[in-house]
Amino acid sequence: MTRRRLLRAAAAAAASTVLLLGCATVTPPPFYPGEVLAGRLSVQVAATEDHAASSMTAAFELRGDAERGRLDLSTPLGSTLAQADWSPGRVALTTPRGETRFESLAALTREVLGESLPVAALFDWLRGRPWPGAPSGAPALPVTHGFSQLGWTVDLARFDNAAIVAHRPSAPAVTVRARVDQP
Repeated sequence: MTRRRLLRAAAAAAASTVLLLGCATVTPPPFYPGEVLAGRLSVQVAATEDHAASSMTAAFELRGDAERGRLDLSTPLGSTLAQADWSPGRVALTTPRGETRFESLAALTREVLGESLPVAALFDWLRGRPWPGAPSGAPALPVTHGFSQLGWTVDLARFDNAAIVAHRPSAPAVTVRARVDQP
């Protein structure tokens, strides 16, 4: 081989190696099937003898499903407050302070809000229907448009305006209000 051919072969081998290494280190972004639900979310937890009342309001973007998904929470100005990310065997919350792992979505919401929320059911509740993963029934009065599920009453009286209210009356009482942006 001539010196020129040898240099070309070495350059081609080096380029191939760099390309292969580059391909091996690139991690594709997670895939969350289904539509993205976005809007405003408010969570209020009533006071008990042991805990003070708490509340939070944020813009939200929910994608995926109960098995694999992501919930982004941000301020009205767009600054990220938190990002919950889950998949089989992994539940994590990322905030500006870093990442924290949890054993379940219930444990994550309990740590952040003081009470657990049925995140798996929220995907369906925000679409105005009961979650198929648990029995549902008629709503608790005074709600007349909606359903009851998992100890919560989901009020759909303003669903035509893309708003729902979910309320759990057991102590501590928790109220979730959501307005979904219309596409």
